Amino acid sequence: MQSSTKKKLAYARTLDFKTGRVEMAHGSGGRAMAQLIDQLFMAAFDNDFLRQMNDQASFISPGGRMVMATDSHVVTPLFFPGGDIGCLSVHGTVNDVVMSGAKPLYLSAGFILEEGFPLADLKRIVESMANAAQAVPVPVITGDTKVVEQGSGDGVFITTTGIGLVPENVYISSECAKPGDSILVSGTIGDHGIAVMLARDDFSFQSSLESDTASLHELVVDMVNTVPGIHVLRDPTRGGVAAALNEIAQQSETGMMLYEERIPVKPQVSAACEFLGFDPMYVANEGKLIAICAPEDANKLLDSMRAHPLGRNAAVIGEVIADSHCFVQMKTRFGGTHVVDWLSGDQLPRIC
Repeated sequence: MQSSTKKKLAYARTLDFKTGRVEMAHGSGGRAMAQLIDQLFMAAFDNDFLRQMNDQASFISPGGRMVMATDSHVVTPLFFPGGDIGCLSVHGTVNDVVMSGAKPLYLSAGFILEEGFPLADLKRIVESMANAAQAVPVPVITGDTKVVEQGSGDGVFITTTGIGLVPENVYISSECAKPGDSILVSGTIGDHGIAVMLARDDFSFQSSLESDTASLHELVVDMVNTVPGIHVLRDPTRGGVAAALNEIAQQSETGMMLYEERIPVKPQVSAACEFLGFDPMYVANEGKLIAICAPEDANKLLDSMRAHPLGRNAAVIGEVIADSHCFVQMKTRFGGTHVVDWLSGDQLPRIC
């Protein structure tokens, strides 16, 4: 879509969003590519920045500390219970930005499309992205599209970059975890990874489980307003809660002690993990967060989280401890203790 002051390009025919497919010409830089941008991407993401039709977006930078995050999305299947690669690409990057306490301001989006991909599916994905971005709201102000030969991709890959502004007097970072701090999680873990896994053709499970994919910006605003001195926020995506806590432990040079009976896991996730040989601690989430705060703030932070729909199943799952080895440990239901180590290998491929 061009701005009202510019003449629209003339096309021989409109894009066929029912039966049409991505062609190499859609990435060639010519008329077909201009048509795809005009009739799909501009129509979905329309805003003043995109209407400039430049190779970059020009915007005024507000005063204060800025954050930027980039994430690439290669999920299989592209559509899964509770979401798709489109909304996931927005949620994932928005969440990376807001884990600093920042307000998301802008997004960019890069698409790698495989020749032959159905335009109907592409339209569905782009519209899902647009809806997710509008819900924040955060505009997609610039982007790029490339097309690769059939067999060289996997339908659609999406890379999104987000920019946000951190409020004054807010500093949330992994190195801020301190011995004695409380560790909280905003809800049940493993929902996204198991929902995506069960949606694949090689699994015949019938399940009502849906991905937890969601933008956590409103939840984080409530949490920061309640406890401005939150030490750490992290969304446990690839590698799950285990990987996120190991990263925080290394960055803060501390250890973690978790309590198995406190960690919220849905029965469907527990059953699927037991059957498939997975551990929910290592399964990806796309609508959950880990929070670490001073122990005296834990209860009011927990109450704030539970008051929001995306945090109603929040729980305090452990505490930060002094440990020169930076181990993450768990006390089991049976009274034993074991190390929750880094994941070796790839437990759940292509889930975000």
